[in-house]
Amino acid sequence: MTSNRDLLLPFAAPYLLYVGLGSVARFGVPPEGVYALRLVLVTLALAWAWRWYPPLTGPRNPLGSVGVGVVAGLGGTAVWVALLTPFVPEGGEPWGGAAFALRLVAATLLVPVFEELLMRGYLLRLALQWDEARRAGESEALPVALDERSILDVAPGAWSGWAVVLSTLAFTAGHAVPEWPASVAYGLLMAGLWIWRRDLLTCIVAHGVTNLTLAAYVWSTGSWELW
Repeated sequence: MTSNRDLLLPFAAPYLLYVGLGSVARFGVPPEGVYALRLVLVTLALAWAWRWYPPLTGPRNPLGSVGVGVVAGLGGTAVWVALLTPFVPEGGEPWGGAAFALRLVAATLLVPVFEELLMRGYLLRLALQWDEARRAGESEALPVALDERSILDVAPGAWSGWAVVLSTLAFTAGHAVPEWPASVAYGLLMAGLWIWRRDLLTCIVAHGVTNLTLAAYVWSTGSWELW
C-alpha cells in the first residue's frame, strides 16, 4: 500500500512549486517570465507525479461531468464576483499582452488540475480517513490516516462533514484575505460537485471554466481588482 504520507509530496509539489515560483519576481523577472516558468516547470512536476494520482473520472458519464462542470463553472464565476467585489477597492493594475495570455493559460489549464488534485483529490480524502479513524476511537487519528491509510482506496464521492469543512478551509487559506468569503463558497461548490458527480473531472472543468470566464469578465469590464 502507498500510504498517504508517501503521497503527500506528489500531490503537494505542483501546488507548492507554482506558489514558490511567484517569488522569482523579486529578482526582476517580469510577469511573462514568471508565468512561462510556471507553465513549464509545474507541467513537468505534474507529469512526474501523475503515476500516483487517482483517476479523474468516476462511475458517471464523463461527458455529463464535462457538461455539469461547464454550468457549475459559470455559476462559480458569478458567485466569485459577487462575494469578492465588496472587499476589494476598484482600480486594479491592468494586465496586457503576453503576460495576460500566459496567466490566462495557466489559470485555465494548469491551476485547476493541480489545485483540485490537492484539495479534493488528496486533502478532502485524507480528512475523511482522519474523521473515520477518529470516530472509530483511534487515539492518534492523524498518524493512522497518514501512515495506515491511502486516499487511493477512497470511493469516488465519499465524504463527511469534517472532510468538506477542512478541505474548504485549506482551499481558502491559499487565497488572499479579501478572497476568503468567495473562496469558502467556491470550496463548498467544488466539494458538492465531488459528492454529486463522484469524480474530479467535474471539479477540474468547473474550476477551469470559472478562471476562464472570470478573466474574460475582468478584461471586458476593466475590473482588474478581481483578478
